[in-house]
Amino acid sequence: MTPHRPDREVAIVAFAQSDHRRRTDDLSEVEMVMPVLHEVLRQTGLKTSDIGFTCSGSSDYLAGRAFSFTMALDGVGAWPPISESHVETDGAWALYEAWVKLLTGEADTALVYSYGKASPGSVRDVLTRQLDPYYLAPLWPDSVALAALQAQALLDAGATDEPALAAIAARSRQDAADNPHAQLPGARPQGEYLVQPLRTGDCPPIGDGAAAVILAAGDRARELCSRPAWIRGMDHRIEAHSLGVRDLTDSPSTRLAAERAGAFEAPVDTVELHAPFTSQEVVLRRALDLDESVRVNPSGGALAANPVMAAGLIRLGEAAARIHRGDSDRALAHATSGPCLQQNLVAVLEGEPHVR
Repeated sequence: MTPHRPDREVAIVAFAQSDHRRRTDDLSEVEMVMPVLHEVLRQTGLKTSDIGFTCSGSSDYLAGRAFSFTMALDGVGAWPPISESHVETDGAWALYEAWVKLLTGEADTALVYSYGKASPGSVRDVLTRQLDPYYLAPLWPDSVALAALQAQALLDAGATDEPALAAIAARSRQDAADNPHAQLPGARPQGEYLVQPLRTGDCPPIGDGAAAVILAAGDRARELCSRPAWIRGMDHRIEAHSLGVRDLTDSPSTRLAAERAGAFEAPVDTVELHAPFTSQEVVLRRALDLDESVRVNPSGGALAANPVMAAGLIRLGEAAARIHRGDSDRALAHATSGPCLQQNLVAVLEGEPHVR
C-alpha cells in the first residue's frame, strides 16, 4: 500500500503543556488552558489574530455539561470572530482536522489545543459511555476492567507476562523523571492488583491537564521555528465497535494507519505511544514492529501523565519537541481513543537535516 504524500508541507512549530496534577479544584477549564495558550503563542511570537484556524479537543462528558467547550473559547478569545472547530475526542484528532485545513490552503497557521479534568468524577465510569449502547454499556464495564481483559488475553497468548509489564511501568516513570510536567515521575512500586492482572503501576494516573500546538505551512513554518517538525504523513483508523469480534492482542487499525502515514518507509529513532496501560504498549509495539533499538516514550508517556482528551495530543507534541531540540530526526507519534485501543492515529514527523 503506497502512502499518499501531501502536496503542501505542514509542520508543528510549537508545543506547550500544563503541569499535570491529580486535582485542579482551584482552576476552571479556562484558567487551566489559558497559560498553555499564552506559552505556545509566545514561542512563535504570534498573536491570536495571526492564527488562521483554531481547533480544540475535549469531552462534555468529563465536564458534565453540554457544549462546555464553548466556555473554553474564552481562553482563546473569540472576538473579533475566528475560524474555529471542535472535536469531541482527544486533541490529536483536532490536530488532524487542522492539518487537513492547512493542506487545502484555507489557512497558513493553526492553533490546536485540548484539555481534560478527570478529577471531579469517576472517569472509569464516564468512559463506559463510549461503549456499544445495547449490549456492553448497560453492563457498566469500566475502562480498567476492559484493559485487564486485554492484558489477560496477552498473557494467555504468551505475548507478555507480569514482570515484563512491570518493567514497562518502571522504564516509563523513570524516564518521566526528566519531564517537569509529569504527574508521576520516578520509580515507584507496582502496588496491589487493581483488576487482575493489572496492578496500580500498570494503569495511568487520574489527573487534569491541557496541551496546545501551533501548525504552520511551508515557509511560514520556517519563519516561526528554527527546526520545524514536518508532518510527513498522518492517518487514523478504527476497529469494530464490539469488543467481542476483535482480537484484543493485536491492533490492525494502528498497523494500517502507520502504513498509510508512511511509518514503515524508513526507520524512526523516537516513538511516542499513547498507551495508558502497560499491556497496551505490548500490543502497539507488535503492531508497529518496534524493536528495542527505538526509544519509546522518553517523556514517560501516558503512564506518567494521562489527562483524558489531551494525552494523545501530548504524544504528538512531545515527539515534535524532540525534533525541535535536535534530539530526534524522524519520530512516530500515536494517539488512541476508545476502549482497548479501539481507534488509533499515527503521525510521522521529520526534522530537516542538521547543518554542520
